[in-house]
Amino acid sequence: MASKGPWWALIAAFPFVAALTTVVLVYAVVADRLPQPIATHFATGGRANGYGTAQDLLTVVLGLLVVFGAVFGALLQVRAFRPATPWLIAGGYATAAGIGYPGCMTLLLNDGVADASSVRVSLWHLPAMVAVALAAGVLGRLLAGAPPRLPHPESGGEPRLDLPAGTAAGWSRTISSPLLAVLGIVLFGAGLVVGVLGAWPASLGLIPAAALVLPFASVRVTVDRRGLTVAPTLLPSRLRIRRVPLDRITEATGRPIAALAEYGGWGYRIRPGGSGLILRSGDGIVVTLTGGRTFAVTVDDAATAAALLNTYADRARSQQGG
Repeated sequence: MASKGPWWALIAAFPFVAALTTVVLVYAVVADRLPQPIATHFATGGRANGYGTAQDLLTVVLGLLVVFGAVFGALLQVRAFRPATPWLIAGGYATAAGIGYPGCMTLLLNDGVADASSVRVSLWHLPAMVAVALAAGVLGRLLAGAPPRLPHPESGGEPRLDLPAGTAAGWSRTISSPLLAVLGIVLFGAGLVVGVLGAWPASLGLIPAAALVLPFASVRVTVDRRGLTVAPTLLPSRLRIRRVPLDRITEATGRPIAALAEYGGWGYRIRPGGSGLILRSGDGIVVTLTGGRTFAVTVDDAATAAALLNTYADRARSQQGG
């Protein structure tokens, strides 16, 4: 990963420099045709309801780009975040686009207008901004490339559960994240309040965000003769976050997991060589898959679950003649 360091630094800095340059160029082109003051804020219906100078707008947008560029640059230097470097770069691209788009849009909407109160913004700009940010994020992820795959342990070295032939057993535990529960409730409540106040476009963003967060606040982890299953306890049992069948499992390990150092944070995480549902630091199951990738989930009594999973995986291989 060290060999990619300089390239990653240049790739990570590019979107913020590009967004800053674009905003400045747009301002330079339209500066002589802008009203004073310009419309800088818009109500739900698209009507202007806030005003300021073009210079103030430029200062705010450029300041945000500089600050967020510095934050992402600092995160890239933190060793704990290095496994997630490509995704940090993707987040930087999306953030830069999400800041630059409204800055340019506001300047262009005011271009050639005699009275700023007549400026209107179409609602299609919101999905357009989201689409531009997502496209920028995808571009950043592609430019970052795939980091080297992490080494994986050889199969056969982990404990097995002493389970007599023909005997079946099961293991299940529930793990919850109060932080995610509070976050989901806050997002849902904020969405309802914002919707009642009439700002429904913002509400349409907050409520789906809550729906995405809450299922991860409490999950049930199950190991049985079908493999490893992770399912949200707040939703019907047929809805699963992840199921790993026995024929995809090479080895399972129960060990301590450092959420920040190994996965760069909490929630459903994707990192080079694998993914995981990380709700806290501590005991967890790490499953090595047949393709070389890993899947991890933090849960209590992980050693027992991993041993049972290895036993079932051995049985499955012996039945297949492998």
